[in-house]
Amino acid sequence: MSSAQDPFYIVKEEIQESIDKLQSSFHQWERGASDAGEQVRLTKELLAACESIVWQVDELDKAISVAARDPSWYGIDEAELEKRRRWTSTARTQAVSVKKAVVAGKELNLSGTASVNGMRRELMRMPDTQQTGKSNQYTQDNDNFIQSESDRQMLLIKQQDEELDELSASVERIGGVGLTIHEELLAQERIIDDLGTEMDTTSNRLDFVQVIFFQWQCIK
Repeated sequence: MSSAQDPFYIVKEEIQESIDKLQSSFHQWERGASDAGEQVRLTKELLAACESIVWQVDELDKAISVAARDPSWYGIDEAELEKRRRWTSTARTQAVSVKKAVVAGKELNLSGTASVNGMRRELMRMPDTQQTGKSNQYTQDNDNFIQSESDRQMLLIKQQDEELDELSASVERIGGVGLTIHEELLAQERIIDDLGTEMDTTSNRLDFVQVIFFQWQCIK
């Protein structure tokens, strides 16, 4: 499967775009906005974006864990799995680092001046429809990806069960044939034993007849 068709790389590209936007907004936040309202908006967006990215990366990690159960089924190897794990770890670290910096900066500002109390109230009131929409879209995409991987796993298990059933039936057939051959060999062995007994009896009778004939010749 090419990278363009691999669901992992499709989701990875979307997450990377979110990380790039997060970094750009973070640099703007570091420079400071012209007014408190703008700084509050940036703070809110940054925190929401960090949460969303971490959640998306966690979901991607779950998909990697599913693929790791049978890499050959998904056309990947252990090296590719490790590469994907490193990327998700780096992406998570970037989002967490930004979140820590923003939280620390927010707490510093809140302890500095009373005017920031208004910023806190505005931060609590501010809607987050844009980020929510993006999060819902990512949720749907990742859910579809996880469902696809689960369906493949179920299909693989079903195929393995069918193969095991066929193997079991073959073993039973072979066992039945082996039992029949064994019984035939026992029957042939009995026939051979009976034939040997009859040959011994016939030989004894022949010896007896020969003795009688010899004695008769002597008398004569």
